[in-house]
Amino acid sequence: MDAYNIIKYPLSTEKSIRLMESENKLIFVVNNKSTKREIKEAVQEMFKVKIDRVNTFVSVSGEKRAYVKFSSKNPAIDIATQLGLI
Repeated sequence: MDAYNIIKYPLSTEKSIRLMESENKLIFVVNNKSTKREIKEAVQEMFKVKIDRVNTFVSVSGEKRAYVKFSSKNPAIDIATQLGLI
């Protein structure tokens, strides 16, 4: 699956901003059929960064969210700025 088909869009909510600042994480809405490994590879390919871990969550409305924790070398704030979230 193509990286741009796996990652739909970044989520910009109060919780995601707080996670970005405190835990170096970003939240992405992803394809429901994608796996954690596919999500990790897609984000690494799109942003050329190192990722520590990926957690997924399926919301009540049925959309799948990926909580992506970046390594300490790559601040999530830099990626959010690149995406235009901040």
